[in-house]
Amino acid sequence: MALTMDHVDRFEASRPRLEAIAYRLLGSASEAEDAVQETFLRWQAADVDRIEVPEAWLTKVLTNLCLNQLTSARARRETYVGQWLPEPLLAGDPMLGPADTAEQRESVSYAVLVLLERLSPGERAVYVLREAFDYPHREIAGILDITEAASQQIFHRAKKHVAAGRARTAIDEAAARRIVDEFLAAATSGRTEPLVRLLTQDAVAIGDGGGKVPARAKAFEGALAVAKFMRGLFTPGKAKRALVGGSPDVFAATANGDPAVVVVLDGRVIGVMCLEVTAEGIAAFRSQVNPDKLERATGRWAASGHGEPLLRAF
Repeated sequence: MALTMDHVDRFEASRPRLEAIAYRLLGSASEAEDAVQETFLRWQAADVDRIEVPEAWLTKVLTNLCLNQLTSARARRETYVGQWLPEPLLAGDPMLGPADTAEQRESVSYAVLVLLERLSPGERAVYVLREAFDYPHREIAGILDITEAASQQIFHRAKKHVAAGRARTAIDEAAARRIVDEFLAAATSGRTEPLVRLLTQDAVAIGDGGGKVPARAKAFEGALAVAKFMRGLFTPGKAKRALVGGSPDVFAATANGDPAVVVVLDGRVIGVMCLEVTAEGIAAFRSQVNPDKLERATGRWAASGHGEPLLRAF
C-alpha cells in the first residue's frame, strides 16, 4: 500500500535509532545506512496500519537484515586486504546514538566495536540491543525469535567476552586533547623513550588500508616496537609527502568517544587514529586510512568546528 506522510514521518522519527543500532551491529556507517534504507523499503511494502507496535516491527526487520549482512561480511573479511577495522565516527555524529549512560558510551567505543567482531552475529545483536539500547530480554527474544532465557544467557556470555578484552578509562574531551598532545609531542621528539613511557608494555598498533593505502598487514606489538613505529611515522620525509600528495595537518579530536588523531589534507580526512587509553597508559593505536571508510568523517569534519592543527605532518 502507498505510504501516507504520517507513515513516512513515523519512520523518519525512528531513523536515528535504527542507524545507531545498525552501526553498532555492522561497524560500518555506509552499510548501516543501506540497512536502514532497506528497512524503509520493507516498511513501504507492508500494511503499516496493521502493525501494532511500529518501533518493534522496524527494529526486528533491521536487526535481521543486519544479521544477514554480518554473516556475509564474515566471508568477505576473510579475503579483505590487510587488517579490517570499523569505520570511525567523529564526535557529534548522530549515528553514535545515545550516550546517556556509561554502557551506551562504551558500546560504541572503537575498541569495543573491534571486540564485537569476535562475537557471533546473534551474540552481537543481543549485546547491542541490551547494552546500548536497554531493550528488555522479552523484546530481544521477540526480535530474534529466541526464548527470553536464551537471550539472557547469550547476553551474559557476550558481555563476559567483551569485558575480558579490555579495561578502558572514561575520557572527556579536555583529557582526550591532553593525551593526544602528549602523544604527538613524544612522537615528534625524535626519541623513542618518551613514547615508551606513555604506553602499556603490551601496547599494539594496527592499521586498515583496505588495499588502497599502504598499511602493515601485521600489528606492531609491545611498547618498544610500537614506539619505534610511531617515531618513524611522524618523522618528516619526501617519500611520505609524495605518498599522500602533500603535507597534511594533524588535529586532536575524539572518535567513538576515544581520544583520536585526525589527519587532514586539503579538507579531506585521510586518517583517523583512535587511542585506547587505560589507567596504565595507551594500550592500542587503531588507524583507519582506507578512504572508503573515511567519507563520512570527511563530511562531519567539514561541517564542524575543529580549531587549529597541532602540527603539520611530514
